[in-house]
Order: sequence, then C-alpha cells, then structure tokens
Amino acid sequence: MQFHPEVAAALAAGLPVVALESTLITHGLPYPDNVKTAVAMETAVRTGGAVPATIAILQGVIHVGLAQAQIEQLGQLAGTAVRKCSRRDLPLAVARREHGATTVAGTMIVAHMAGIELFATGGIGGVHRGHPFDVSADLMELGRTAVTVVCSGAKSILDLPATREVLETQGVPVVGYQTDEMPAFFARRSGLPVDICVQAPPEVAAIIVARQELGLQNGLLVTVPPPEADACDPEEVEAAITQATHEADRQGIHGPVSTPWLLRRVVELTNGRSLRANTALLRHNAQVAAEIATALSNWMPG
Repeated sequence: MQFHPEVAAALAAGLPVVALESTLITHGLPYPDNVKTAVAMETAVRTGGAVPATIAILQGVIHVGLAQAQIEQLGQLAGTAVRKCSRRDLPLAVARREHGATTVAGTMIVAHMAGIELFATGGIGGVHRGHPFDVSADLMELGRTAVTVVCSGAKSILDLPATREVLETQGVPVVGYQTDEMPAFFARRSGLPVDICVQAPPEVAAIIVARQELGLQNGLLVTVPPPEADACDPEEVEAAITQATHEADRQGIHGPVSTPWLLRRVVELTNGRSLRANTALLRHNAQVAAEIATALSNWMPG
C-alpha cells in the first residue's frame, strides 16, 4: 500500500482519519459530478475535524489517500477502464497492475489493513429486488471486517427488508444516527428498525470502543438520514425504482453492472432529484463520520 503523506502522518500521530471509497468516482456518478462530489466529501471530512483517505488502486498499487490530480484522473476514466474491486477483485487488480475502484467491501478491507476505523459512503449494497441470490459482498464484509461504516442505509434500488435480514444474520449492529429507523438512501425513512438510536458522535464512539474491547471482528453500520432539504419523496423514488427494475429485467441487466445502471436510470426518471439527494447525503455522511472519528480519538470512558 502507498499512503498519502498527510494520511500517513495523521495515522502515526493518532489523529482522526476517515476512509472514502472510489467506485462513486468511476462507476457511481457522471463526470464532472463524480470529481466534484469526491472533492466535496474530502472537504466535508476536514470540516468534521478529520483527514480524508480516499482509497483506490492505480496501476496495481493500493493508494490510501489520493492527490487531487489522481481523483481527476479516475474521474475521467470510463468505468470499463477501471476494475470495480470487492474482496474477490483486489488481488486481480494488483497482480495485473490495473486501475481499480474500491466498493464498500473493498474499501473496508483496505481501511482495516491501514488501521482506519471510520469509513463514509452513500449506501451499501444488499439483496437485489427479484433476485434473492444476488447478494452484495458488502453484507458479508460487514459481518467479518471490523470497520465502522457511516451511510444512508442500503441503496433503495435494492430489496431493503431482505437486506436488513441479512445484516441481522451476519451479526452487524445497525445504529440509527438521530433516527429510530433505517433511512432508505434517497429517502429519510424505510419503515425498517435499527438496533439502537443515538444522538451524538460520542455515543457511537462508545459502541466502537466496546466492540474493540470485546475483540469482535464484525463491522458496525451507522445509518444517517439524508438532509431533509435534499431528501426525495419516498413515493416518487419507489415509482422510479419499480420502473427502472422492470426495464433492467427486460434488458437482462443483472450482476455487478445492475447497480450503476439502475442508479443512472432513477436519476433520469426523477429529473435529477435523486442525484441531488445522493450528492447531499454523501457530503453529510462524510462530515458525520469525521465527527465520530474525532470523538473516537478523544474518547474517555463515562
């Protein structure tokens, strides 16, 4: 792994660091929105008092923290020029000296290897609608890698009740940050319960410390509703997702390509409203993760 000097210095000094994924740059958002959002997330992490560490693979080298020019480089590459890297794909990209963008699972693995506890993203993967055996590796990774993931729930294009069940099976605590139910990515509520509701970063820090002291190796999922001013109407989003899912089934779009395709189609069907919600929640989650990382670095019992 190659560490950005600022990230290396922060980790050595015990300062708060927040990991960020790179698939949103290469597969999640169109250029130049992808670069603008990635930079905005890093800025939000700094606003929250932490150092950002965007993770990606460049020519087979795992980078923990990217320079602005490297984010721009990734942003301009087409999705097919960059391998989407989950656990399965990391050794392939490294061995073949490819460019790789880390998913939630891939970012969790590298963050854990690097000693970074907090990771901010938009939404995790899950169980695909109508395809119950198409389950994201993100859920398995949350069950076995000790990283705290701050997100707005699972992407709402997925089967959210089934995804919630798999999280329970994997032993992943689901924390509601200032909410008593899981958000639904673009929308603030899903009707699905969380395991515990907290109001402030020190409460999350206390849970992280308890998990560490118990020696548990599972992740922790902290779910944060999107900002109210930017959240989508749940009924509008559900109608768009239903239409997009039917279109994907008719066109035979399944597997790893389905999530980016569905997200792009929902953006079209909502006239860009889902994109605005997506970029807003990404920035918000990054700041919340930074505030939790800061609380963790200052954590004192009691």
